[in-house]
Amino acid sequence: MKKILLFTVLFFVLSIESYASYVLIPMDADTQKNHLKAYGITYWVLAKQQKVKWLLNYRGGSFLMPDTDALRKECQIRGVSFELLSNAKAESILSEIESPSQNMDAVVLEKAPKIAVYTPSGNAPWDDAVTMVLTYAEIPYETIYDKEVLDDELLLYDWLHLHHEDFTGQYGKFYKRYRATPWYIEEKKNAEALANELGYQKVSEEKLAVSLKIRNYVVGGGFMFAMCSATDSFDIALSAEGVDICEPMFDGDASDPAYQSKIDYSKTFAFTDFVLERSPMVYEFSSIDMTTKRRIPREIDYFTLMNFSAKWDPVPTMLCQNHTALVKGFMGQTTSFDRQTIKSNVLVMGENKANGEARYIHGIKGKGFFTFYGGHDPEDYQHKVGDPKTELSLHPTSPGYRLILNNVLFPAAKKKKQKT
Repeated sequence: MKKILLFTVLFFVLSIESYASYVLIPMDADTQKNHLKAYGITYWVLAKQQKVKWLLNYRGGSFLMPDTDALRKECQIRGVSFELLSNAKAESILSEIESPSQNMDAVVLEKAPKIAVYTPSGNAPWDDAVTMVLTYAEIPYETIYDKEVLDDELLLYDWLHLHHEDFTGQYGKFYKRYRATPWYIEEKKNAEALANELGYQKVSEEKLAVSLKIRNYVVGGGFMFAMCSATDSFDIALSAEGVDICEPMFDGDASDPAYQSKIDYSKTFAFTDFVLERSPMVYEFSSIDMTTKRRIPREIDYFTLMNFSAKWDPVPTMLCQNHTALVKGFMGQTTSFDRQTIKSNVLVMGENKANGEARYIHGIKGKGFFTFYGGHDPEDYQHKVGDPKTELSLHPTSPGYRLILNNVLFPAAKKKKQKT
C-alpha cells in the first residue's frame, strides 16, 4: 500500500513538472529565501533573449518567466525560491492581476540593460552599495569614469549609476578631518592630474564638464541612479555652472563672494532653493541634506514606501516593489533630502514624514529618468571611512537593497506611457 501511495505521489509531482509552462519567482516575505539573487535570475533570463513579466504588487513584485530545465537548475544553484506553474495557473494569476479591482499590473521586461557604474579606478567593489549588490546578485556591469564620460561612451549603456562622488570639486568636503591623511592627499593629487590630463585647469571645471555630459545622457533617454553625495553634489554642480563655489584649499583661488545669489536652480534635476555650505570645515554641501537636522533614534529610524496605482503609475510602482512598505533607515554623507528643497515635479517615493525628509525620489528629465536614493549602505547604518564591507550573504532579503535592484531592472521594461 505504501509503495502504491509513493508511486501515486511521484506520478503526480512528475506530471506537474512535465506540464509546467512557467516558473514563478515569488518575492513575498514568507516564500522567497533570497530576494537579491532573484533579480540576478531575472537578468539572466533576459540576457538569454527571453521576456519576463514583472507582476507588480503580486506577492511582493514577483517574476513570471517561461519554464526551462536550465532555469530551474540556475535557481537551485543560486538558492532562489521558485514555483512551477501550469499554463492554466499562470493565466489565472494574470487574469487576477488584470482585474480593475486589483492594484496590480503585469509589466513585460524585454531585454537585459547594459549597466555602467561611474567610479574611479582602484575603488574596491565594497566602497559602493550598488557594485556590492550587483556582484552579489550576479548581474554584470562595467566601470567608467571621467575620461570615458567625456568621450561620450555613456551612449553605449542603458543604465548609469553614480558612485559616491563629489561633482563640485571639493573632494567630498573631507578637508577638516582627513586633509592630512595619505589617502586624501593621494586622491586630491590624482584628481588634479586627471583634470590636467583632460585639459582642465581645475578639478571643479572638469567635474562640471562630466556633469553636463551625464545631464545630456539622461535628457537623451538614459536612466540614471545616484546615491549618497552623488545626488546633491551633482545638482549643485549643474546649478553653479560658471560660478566659482570652491575655497582656495580646493582649487587654489578664492570663491566668488556672491556665489549664492548666482545659483541657477532651473538647471538642476531634483532640487531648488537650497543654500550652499560655504565653510570648508563643515562636512556638508548644502541645506538639501538632512543628516545634521535629524533627531531620530536608530531603533526607530525607518522610512515608508509610497503606494502607487500599478495600472496608472507603473513606473513608481516598479521602483517601489518590495516585500515590506517599511524600510530601515541608514546614514550617509547625504542621508536624506529636505522636502522643502525638492522640486514640485519630482516624485517622492520613500519618506520619513515625521522628520520632513525624503529618502527615495524619482523624476523625468527630457526623454530620460533619474532616481536619487539617500544614504550610503542599506545594511550598514553609519558607514565610516575604513569600515569593513557589508556581507550581503547575511542580508539576502534586504528591502533597502531591493530598491537599488528595482532601478537596475527598470530600463528593461516595455515602455508604457505614464498616465499621471
